[in-house]
Amino acid sequence: MTGKTRRVVFIDRDGVINVDLWKYVENWEEFRFEEGVLEALKALTDAGFDIFIVSNQAGVGDGIFSEAAMWDVHGKMAEELARHGVVIKGAQYCTHGKNETCDCRKPKTKLLERAVHGIAFDRKGTFFVGDKLSDIEAGKNFGVGTILVRTGYGLKTEKQLTAALQPDHIVNNLKDAVPHILRS
Repeated sequence: MTGKTRRVVFIDRDGVINVDLWKYVENWEEFRFEEGVLEALKALTDAGFDIFIVSNQAGVGDGIFSEAAMWDVHGKMAEELARHGVVIKGAQYCTHGKNETCDCRKPKTKLLERAVHGIAFDRKGTFFVGDKLSDIEAGKNFGVGTILVRTGYGLKTEKQLTAALQPDHIVNNLKDAVPHILRS
């Protein structure tokens, strides 16, 4: 790793950045930002964070939509975010089906490893923000802080937490996660 130490945040997409439709987001017309996300991501950008989107997208591997469609949604999302002054440093998607064996589907850490390959960053000041147990587990497995949002599957996930699996913070949405991240 070279260069100065970067400030990093990992963020799940569906249910955190965009409204979870309780099915896959198959095209841009179905994509809607969660309330407060644009302001939250702009605050993180302005504070100098490298923002990485880390998301399981099993709909590709399960044949529900194509990888090209997934990247089209990502590209249009990134363009819209850029119009609001948000910089997405990178994105890592697991496109394997739900029943496929792979080394990247969360809660495994391969997507996070790929995202920060070659980047010097402090794990103690890094968070993974998500709405599912697999997000919290991935963050814990990677040795970074975790924040559970109550958007998407978050309310359901909150009820599934155990004494052994607790996020560092539980907040209503990504906007409410920002103060915790900025204090890191």
